[in-house]
Amino acid sequence: MNTRDWPIRAKLTALVIGPVTALLALWIFATTLTFGPALDLLAARTLLYDLGRPGETVVAELQRERRLSVVQLAGDTTLPALAEQRERTDRAVAELRRRVGGEDLRDAADDLLDARLDQLVSALDALPAGRGFIDAGEMDRVGAIGLYSGMINSAFQAFSAMAAYPDAQLNREALALTALGRCRELLGQTDSLLAGAITAGRYAEGEHEQLVRTIDNQRFLAETTVADLPEGERAAYQRLTEGEAFVRLNALQDTLIRARDLPAGLDVRAWESSQAAVGQGLRDFELRGLDDLAERSVPMAVGILVRLVAVGALGLLAIVICLLVSLRVGRSLAARLTGVRTAALEMAEHRLPDVVARLRRGEEVDVAREAPELDHGADEIGQVGRAFNEVRRTAVQAAVDEVTLRRGLNEVFLNIARRSQGLVHRQLALLDRLERKTEDPDELAGLFQVDHLATRLRRHAEDLVILAGAAPGRGWRSPVAAVDVVRGAISEVESYDRVDVGEVQPAGVIGRAVGDVIHLVAELIENATAFSPPGTRVQVTGRAMPGGYLIEITDHGLGMSPQALADANRKLSRSPEFNPADSARLGHFVVGRLAARHGVRVELRLAAPAGTTAVVLVPADLITDEPAVGPIGPDAGVARPDDRRTARAARLTSVPRPRVTRTGRERPEPAVVPPAADQPSSVEPPVDGDGLPRRVRRRGPAIRARAAGADTPAHRPPEDARRAMSALQAGTARGRRDGARAAADRLREAGPTVGTTRPGEAGPGTPSHPTDGRSPVGDPSTDAARDQAAELAPPVPAAEPPSVTERDA
Repeated sequence: MNTRDWPIRAKLTALVIGPVTALLALWIFATTLTFGPALDLLAARTLLYDLGRPGETVVAELQRERRLSVVQLAGDTTLPALAEQRERTDRAVAELRRRVGGEDLRDAADDLLDARLDQLVSALDALPAGRGFIDAGEMDRVGAIGLYSGMINSAFQAFSAMAAYPDAQLNREALALTALGRCRELLGQTDSLLAGAITAGRYAEGEHEQLVRTIDNQRFLAETTVADLPEGERAAYQRLTEGEAFVRLNALQDTLIRARDLPAGLDVRAWESSQAAVGQGLRDFELRGLDDLAERSVPMAVGILVRLVAVGALGLLAIVICLLVSLRVGRSLAARLTGVRTAALEMAEHRLPDVVARLRRGEEVDVAREAPELDHGADEIGQVGRAFNEVRRTAVQAAVDEVTLRRGLNEVFLNIARRSQGLVHRQLALLDRLERKTEDPDELAGLFQVDHLATRLRRHAEDLVILAGAAPGRGWRSPVAAVDVVRGAISEVESYDRVDVGEVQPAGVIGRAVGDVIHLVAELIENATAFSPPGTRVQVTGRAMPGGYLIEITDHGLGMSPQALADANRKLSRSPEFNPADSARLGHFVVGRLAARHGVRVELRLAAPAGTTAVVLVPADLITDEPAVGPIGPDAGVARPDDRRTARAARLTSVPRPRVTRTGRERPEPAVVPPAADQPSSVEPPVDGDGLPRRVRRRGPAIRARAAGADTPAHRPPEDARRAMSALQAGTARGRRDGARAAADRLREAGPTVGTTRPGEAGPGTPSHPTDGRSPVGDPSTDAARDQAAELAPPVPAAEPPSVTERDA
């Protein structure tokens, strides 16, 4: 039996139950041993009155019937007295049978007495048959004496079995009284033999020898029995033997012993009177002795019961005290051990995770308060408790240190990501200006490719920001069409040329969620292109739903196993905690956090016949009507910053393919590029189906034609004047920067100077981004002012991009 995995309460209970059970068994055993003799003493009265007296009556009646039967067999006539005696014997036997068959006698009798009673009943069953042989003369006098003597002997054997008292003195007295009864029986046998010989006038063959043996046995038994009687009973028996009848009977017995034949001068009347007197005296002596035993057994039984109750009560009290002490000690041990276990489980399951969660939320944690001292005593359990206190304190401190370290690492990653993000935004702004100033199609195509790589680099920088727990900081002030959101997402994917845009139903995404939705969809599209064969296509569709707007990205790759699909959906359904060990699925972490930020539901499903479908459900509170194509109103001729950023995000649809070598001077088909904000043209540029203008890829003329009516003055609204002044101010600031850069160049040519910072590089103490963690170009208002100034300012020669320090200035 393996008890190693038992609960502590079960072990303590088993430890207590063993000794207590053994002690209880000993108590029950001792009580039973003491209680049994007491019950035997109390049952002595039942045995004496239900067996002793009825049995003695049967013995006396059988002795009389035996004498009369021998007399009848010795004579020639039937004795009427024999019939009357048989009736008295039958009544005595019936009463004895009734008592023997009762429950009281059987319950009080032990096994030996039960067997002797059964033998007595069986012997009495032979009485009717023996009477028949006697009446038919088929039995002699010796046989008749043997018949009745056998039944009487069975009765005395039952009387001897009654002497099973727990007290030795009572047993000796009971056996002595039974032996006196046997002496009386031997006297009866002698009387029966002599009565038959007197009736027949002589002894039958062997009767005289039997008579002598019977007398000798009676005298020997009497002498040995008297020694076991108490002093008072012995004196009473001595007085009985000294009586006249007893002395005369002994003298007559001596005469019978000496004479081999029946004495001629035997006084028959003296014999009969002496024998009757002695027999009656012995019977009365036996009955008085039995009554005395019955009376003496009751007080002895009561005394034994009193002692039994006292000892049993003390033993039971000891058991109860032992049990209570064991239960108290066991319960104390179990409670203390349970307390240690509860404290350990609470620390492992509740307190430590709560401390870690609070630390990750940025809350301050007091180690002493979170791991208080628990007093479990001064014994071994207390020592274990103190050791566990140290373990708890160390665990909480380790959690604090770990979360502090992770927070510091996040800050480091966020700082690096913000710097990279700022540089990428500046790079994109510079590329945008270069694209607007470049007219050569080949150079413009190269710039578009660089712009695409910078866009992807910006998304990866934003991944770091998101994994560090911060917001990317890229947003729009106005709603953006769903088709432009999809195109913006495609523009941030490496294999954009494998993506097909299917039906995208008209809808708009509010500005605050545009950047995150573009990033989320871009991550899913990049997964679709990365985990599908290069020759397959990826389809992107969008449609309005009752609960929002549904975007589906479907690839035709190998798909995912059901277990991997379930794990991925579980990770996408909540904002997961970033686990560096699972770096192979960074996109899922990013998508999960972006989706949780705006309440977007993302789910991966198996596509038919193969592949995977990513379903993105943008909630209805982020969806609005599709914005109008182009601005309307007084600003219809001015490009807004949001419009330009949307066009820049959707530029992938207009990036030219790599050129193929052609024969002659054949030129490729022109590709669509976004219009430059400062390109004047008298011809209306072509317009796509989505309303975005595009210009034709061509070589620019050396001299631009001026639009008709350019010199004609026109009414300028106040907004135009404000924009003109902003452009003038921006040009002045640009000139000053150029002058500072020229001075810096002169200083470099003259030689390095201690403490001088190169243009375009941040000094040791110069931050590479604003203190709020956002890049200047990431702010919509800053972008709008700069873009408007760039549109209205006169063109300037291309120069080196300004450093972060200069832009912040």
